[in-house]
Amino acid sequence: MSNDNSELPNGFKAKLPKLLLLATGFFAFGALGGGWGAWRNLCVDCPSIAQISTWEPEQTSKILSHDGRLVAEIGLERRTPVALETLPEYVAQAFVALEDKRFYSHHGFDIRGILRSAVRVVVNRSFAGGGGSTITQQLARNMFSDRIGREKRIARKLKELQVALALEHTYSKDQILEAYINQINYDRGWYGIQTASRNYFGKNASELNPAEGAMLAAIPNRPAYFNPIRNPENARRRRNLALGLMVRQGYLTEVEGEEWKGWALPEAQAETREGLAPYFQEWVRQMLDDRFGDQLYTGGLIVHTTLDLDIQKAAELSMAEGWAEIEARPGYEHPLYEEFADLSEPFEISETPYLQGLFIALDPQSGGVRAMVGGRDFRHSKFNRATQALRQAGSSFKPFVYTAALASGIPASHILVDAPVILPQVTGEEWKPQNFTEEFLGPITIREGLRRSINLIAIKLGLEVGLETVAQTAQRMGIRTEIERFPSTSIGAAEVIPLQMAEAYSTFATLGTRVRPQPILRVENPEGEILWEPQPERAQVLDSLTTRIMVSMLEDVVTRGTGANVRAPDRGALPYEVPAAGKTGTTNDGTNVWFMGFTPNLMAAVWFGMDRPINIWERATGGGDAAPVWGQFMRRVYYGDSTQVYADSVFQARGYGADTTAVRGVRGYLLPIPEPWPILPGLISRQVDNRSGLLASRWCPADSAYTEYYLPGTEPTEFCDQTGFRIRRIPSP
Repeated sequence: MSNDNSELPNGFKAKLPKLLLLATGFFAFGALGGGWGAWRNLCVDCPSIAQISTWEPEQTSKILSHDGRLVAEIGLERRTPVALETLPEYVAQAFVALEDKRFYSHHGFDIRGILRSAVRVVVNRSFAGGGGSTITQQLARNMFSDRIGREKRIARKLKELQVALALEHTYSKDQILEAYINQINYDRGWYGIQTASRNYFGKNASELNPAEGAMLAAIPNRPAYFNPIRNPENARRRRNLALGLMVRQGYLTEVEGEEWKGWALPEAQAETREGLAPYFQEWVRQMLDDRFGDQLYTGGLIVHTTLDLDIQKAAELSMAEGWAEIEARPGYEHPLYEEFADLSEPFEISETPYLQGLFIALDPQSGGVRAMVGGRDFRHSKFNRATQALRQAGSSFKPFVYTAALASGIPASHILVDAPVILPQVTGEEWKPQNFTEEFLGPITIREGLRRSINLIAIKLGLEVGLETVAQTAQRMGIRTEIERFPSTSIGAAEVIPLQMAEAYSTFATLGTRVRPQPILRVENPEGEILWEPQPERAQVLDSLTTRIMVSMLEDVVTRGTGANVRAPDRGALPYEVPAAGKTGTTNDGTNVWFMGFTPNLMAAVWFGMDRPINIWERATGGGDAAPVWGQFMRRVYYGDSTQVYADSVFQARGYGADTTAVRGVRGYLLPIPEPWPILPGLISRQVDNRSGLLASRWCPADSAYTEYYLPGTEPTEFCDQTGFRIRRIPSP
């Protein structure tokens, strides 16, 4: 059969060109319609314009100190958005010059960039390193990667293009650029230019210079590869490329470009507040996690805490000195911390092999935690010894015994005999308690018994007032752990949580009001609306007159008792101008050493020991090891530091600048020096003989007389003489 058109009818021949044209039109229309339908259906799972308009980046929650300084960020992605208008103009110029020089003229895609990318794909026969994406397309990819996908393929590129067109339709160019620099990853989990700037350069993004801006613009293309800390040469080449493009595009002069190319790269992560008070941070994080859940990590909460960064620094420095001093003692035999200092991973077991310690500072009036050291190295052990540890209190428990006695009507001039005693135990065995030294003083006042921390006096007083009364007194004041009703409880056999001990001692500072320690002032959302504002938990648990007598007894401990190293010029050297009171604590075999002390406006607790309760060193005591640290800390708080470098750093941190001579010597350095506790109306004072507890007279040595304070009705009425002393009978245990 022939295919020659000559066999077709003449009429059909005439219509053939029109028919072919019509068929071609139908085919083209169908192809166009199919292509449009495919384009519309390609991105059914992409974000709608409405979703793009309401998009909000995940934000870290900010932990702030009591005066609003940043302590740390908490979040899945560390990101702090900043407004484009707050940045130097050359920061935005660096991103545009390096990533998308026609950003302000295209409509979401760049034809020339796409053609260059296509040529590279053909030459390389691969989509790897495709390129050609505008800033708008890159923003689309980063913002909606979970919806678009990150595969290197044409479908993904087309999806990016659709989202980019929607972005361009919805936002201005500046809004797109602002979202981009706040969204992208700058390596190490640092998202957004503000977080990156703080970590790479230790400054806010608003303070970046052109070299630093160019460096940050260079990183997002391949964050790990261009990280200046990890790969400085790669980073330098790309940063200099950015600077060169800024010169070529007229943002910098050639002289400026060459000058900034010589700017040094960061060699390590800049010092940030995130390393400060890590145990405090984690304590706060756990509280917030319980209350807010995922909102803590993505919702950008603003958490105002009670932490004072300068007091925290003083605490950390004082503890570091205390650790070093103990480790330098003759006969100290445990592993040194410096042997493990370079270890960046936690120990497999919770116990560390080196000397540990803790420090707590509280505002006794509000319960606000001003400083917290929960251990020696948070990297090695996240166990917070301040809030979680159970350790024997030793002699630091004795003030609860004496408080119970005063409240029951036993005066501070009450006489007990410091002499050996044998006490039967429930097991049938006998307990023969000992003093720290083998010396026995005979009849002494209980004031002197506390000042010298004499075990036998505390034990006998506890039995006299009743162990149930002692336990209930400690519990009212803040101790919530179990307190067994054994004679050994009076000398601190019970295990306590240090933060609860700090709470109980704060009750002395407030003259009877217990305030629960708390670290959070308020929590706000990003708009500043208050979500949570915990109120101090206060309760009047002691009579103020009783407490004032107890404070005077604890002042004696610091002035001329076991805590005298607080005042010693060669140790803590806290001047007498600062009213202070407290109690040392040492447990059997020197496994725990404490100093619990307070002023009218600050309470602080110090503890040293090993994680596994063993002897610290042969002559470890609270007075010799913990009290000096407390004194040094308090001197720093009220007078500054004798170390000029530290003092200057604190002043600079508080905004005074480098020259501090104009403000040094003011009354109160970090806190105002408080007035002494007043002698309350209602207290009765008497001159008393310290050997008999009776009223002083001419028949007793003048140097034995002192002033004692009494609750009404408990003061002595008889005068002392040389014939003997009135001694109360001690009941059988």
